[in-house]
Amino acid sequence: MAAYANTGHPRRWPILGVTVVSLLLVVMDTTILNVALRTLADPVHGLGASQAELEWAINSYTLVFAGLLFSLGVLGDRYGRRRFLLAGLAVFGLGSLLSAYARDPVHLVLARAVMGLGGAAIMPATLSVIASVFDPRERPRAIGYWSASVGLAVAVGPVLGGVLLTHFWWGSVFLVNVPVALAGMVAGALLVPESRDPRPGRIDLPGVALSVVGLVTLTWGVIDGGEHGFDRPVVWVAVLTGLAVLAVFGWHERRTDHPALDVRLFRVPRFAVPVALVGLVFFAGAGVMFVSAFHLQLVRGHSPLHTGLLFLPLALAQLVLAPRSATLVRRYGTRVVCGGGLGLVGIALAGWALVDAATPTWVIAVLLGVQGAGMAHITAPATESVLAALPREKAGVGSAVSNTVRQVGAALGVSVLGAVLAAVYRARVAPATTALPDGVRETAEGSLAGAYGVAPRLGTDAVALLATADRAFVAALHVVALLAAAVAGLGLLAVLRWMPGRPAAPGPGHPDPAGTVRVEPVMTGPAEPAGAGRAAVTGSGATGPAEAARATVTENGEPV
Repeated sequence: MAAYANTGHPRRWPILGVTVVSLLLVVMDTTILNVALRTLADPVHGLGASQAELEWAINSYTLVFAGLLFSLGVLGDRYGRRRFLLAGLAVFGLGSLLSAYARDPVHLVLARAVMGLGGAAIMPATLSVIASVFDPRERPRAIGYWSASVGLAVAVGPVLGGVLLTHFWWGSVFLVNVPVALAGMVAGALLVPESRDPRPGRIDLPGVALSVVGLVTLTWGVIDGGEHGFDRPVVWVAVLTGLAVLAVFGWHERRTDHPALDVRLFRVPRFAVPVALVGLVFFAGAGVMFVSAFHLQLVRGHSPLHTGLLFLPLALAQLVLAPRSATLVRRYGTRVVCGGGLGLVGIALAGWALVDAATPTWVIAVLLGVQGAGMAHITAPATESVLAALPREKAGVGSAVSNTVRQVGAALGVSVLGAVLAAVYRARVAPATTALPDGVRETAEGSLAGAYGVAPRLGTDAVALLATADRAFVAALHVVALLAAAVAGLGLLAVLRWMPGRPAAPGPGHPDPAGTVRVEPVMTGPAEPAGAGRAAVTGSGATGPAEAARATVTENGEPV
């Protein structure tokens, strides 16, 4: 059989390290924030933020992140991926500095939006750099390590956040990002080569504007409805307006010749199904993690550090198992691996419906470990499937779409499941708050953290209020868990129906699992140079839009 040259960059593995550090920064920030939520809600040691303000502290970052991923992914492909990676790290570090010294919840929300701008430049650059420096045969392994770094960030973030909150003020959980951003900038400038799309498209400014307006309006309506009730017209005006704007966005993207999101890509099952799958998984997972952080710290009384340690099984399972998912995909196929992962995630999420204040801690650790194992077998195979459906020069677009759907799923998971939590909690806690003064009653009904905040002022009535509030929160947690498990079930049905199965054995002229079309050497005459006729066509070979089907042809490792 003919030998094939590796078309990857000579420094591809150190370059992967730079992308991992950059990804660690983006993901670690969110996981640190999860254990800091109780402290930020404290009016003495934090900012006195309400549950809605805490949701906005998370979602202002996520919405800016998701809304600008399209355009910044295209800009990075046009003007240079390394340039945007370094610029994103600089902006992210600045936003972290502003967040650390925020004086009230509004300032924190705005500073987090600046961090989202930096993250939107970082995230698509990391995956597109990987796609540009790795040979397609090595790319699944590289993406496995990239996905495993998410597990590392999930592991390091809560523990580091717990340590910082134990010894320093709440702003330290943001300030720690600054030296990491500086280290990433130095390493990126020294190691990462510049790359760009030789045929860049124009920027779809109307599409970007429509996506941002639609997402922000929809999410504001969901969060405000969860805090104050869905019986007010303003909530439904916001929700329906957001949905209408997003519908106009989809219509516009189908008609323009330079879309921010090429909706034609969703006609390709190998691209559409894994993108939707990642969105569903992060919708369910992010919502439950947001809720469980309050359960662990308030209902069960764990410190931020202890809470961070309890999230370790979730993180370590991803860290250990994600790099091995590529081997399982080659052996059993994407459908089996992703379907099994979704089954584990669904079981873990449903398990939270059995958790209460008396559940042994080891049960929670097992549930989080099972969830992490499931996610490890979803994220890496799905991401590789998305990138394999596009040629290398469109890697920024593919990674931007994948990560946008992931971030939108996470934002809607926090807001929608957070709204469900707030509505159920408010209904269950109301009998214990009827005799309280107006301002105190509204705070206690607003969130569990609010109830704990006003309890010291109530004297002997505090015990009854907190007991009812804990029970109300646990009941709301059970509803959220079952809804999240149902979402995972929908994802499993989609995988079984549309996800590609086990790839066929490669043969002459057919793609192998790494996306390389093998062409057998052709007998040549004496005048032809040795090795002539050996060619490899890299790309997915997917059918669908012209851009999704375009391949990069190489001969003896060099572009033809």
